[in-house]
Amino acid sequence: MTGTLLLALVLAGCMGAPEPDGAGEPSGRAPSSSVAPTPPSPTADPSIPGKGPACPTANCFSLMLAGDLLVHPQLWDQAAADAAATGKGPLDYEPLLAGQEAYIAASDLAVCHMETPVAEPDGPYAGYPMFNVPPQILTAAASAGYQACTTASNHTMDAGTAGLNRTLGVLDSLGMEHTGSYASEADAGKPMILPTEGGSVAVIEATYGLNGLQAEYPWQVDMLDAGMMIAKARTARDQGADVVVGAIHAGDEYASAPNTQQVETAHALADSGEFDFIYGHHTHSVLPIENYNGTWIVYGLGNAVTELSPWYDVNNEGLIVRAQFARDDDGAWTVSDLAWAPSVIVRDPYRWCSVAADLPQGECASSAQREAVRARTIPVVESMGAAGAGAQEWLVTQDPQ
Repeated sequence: MTGTLLLALVLAGCMGAPEPDGAGEPSGRAPSSSVAPTPPSPTADPSIPGKGPACPTANCFSLMLAGDLLVHPQLWDQAAADAAATGKGPLDYEPLLAGQEAYIAASDLAVCHMETPVAEPDGPYAGYPMFNVPPQILTAAASAGYQACTTASNHTMDAGTAGLNRTLGVLDSLGMEHTGSYASEADAGKPMILPTEGGSVAVIEATYGLNGLQAEYPWQVDMLDAGMMIAKARTARDQGADVVVGAIHAGDEYASAPNTQQVETAHALADSGEFDFIYGHHTHSVLPIENYNGTWIVYGLGNAVTELSPWYDVNNEGLIVRAQFARDDDGAWTVSDLAWAPSVIVRDPYRWCSVAADLPQGECASSAQREAVRARTIPVVESMGAAGAGAQEWLVTQDPQ
């Protein structure tokens, strides 16, 4: 078998194959390494404008979000090559994520999505269909500036309870908050509330399924249910969250529009009045942005990190979003600015590359690739009226200094 054919077969399994239907055997429960969540901030200071665009009131903060961290074998090969050059061995993912740092630095908070469980530092590692990936990807995410990660996905139980707990333990060791999967029943009842100087935000996340597997305990992974998410949002507000954000892991892979489950769930969360902003991931493609009765919904962020698909160009692309939240004189919070930037993964070497119009990384993709990505991404992002409602492209080089 030629190398080209072998790569095609591997990628076909990673990118295009149906999700497995068989039930998995739960493993024994590993000891929990979870830490207590960071307490919410005190009453917001009314004179803190936060990072990002000019604050329209006295008090703002901003939240940056990115798509799936989906690590395939080709990316740990790249991390090994980068480690050999940087001396940060045995695997160094920091060069892969370096382009995101300008966007993270221009936001008060940054939340990633960890799609898969992580293995021990020295492996063994596994790719599709039952992922168990190098934990150094989370080390790089923390180094880039992410403060938290969502962890509920259809791959959360790929390595059983041991893999779930190991992933959360690595996040804990890095000082990163997390939500969506849990090491204990007590942790499952605690909303993730992230503080900033200007206010605090809770993120409530859930997944549509587990690829036919079952969690060993019913509280280990938050499964997609609007009622459950709304109840958690109320708990978060009771515990001091100023803003509540919903994260939906669902949709049809490689689609350019949200499916019925995504729309109905997002609209139910918005209609509850408990959510200030809603976003999603899972489809490995960028999806539209909608302003639904005053609530912004970003249906799909695509991939932040991935191996390249030879069949699905959209798999190689992503979106980062920054939402600025402003507090008015009555104490109510609203999204005062919503900005997005398109991205693509390039190879030789593998790197995350912004293709925003201001080219903050320079020519990290060829002009032809850059224009092709923008030609696919922008019409999709704006297909549900985002531009008319006020969402705009994020030109990070033009942010106030």
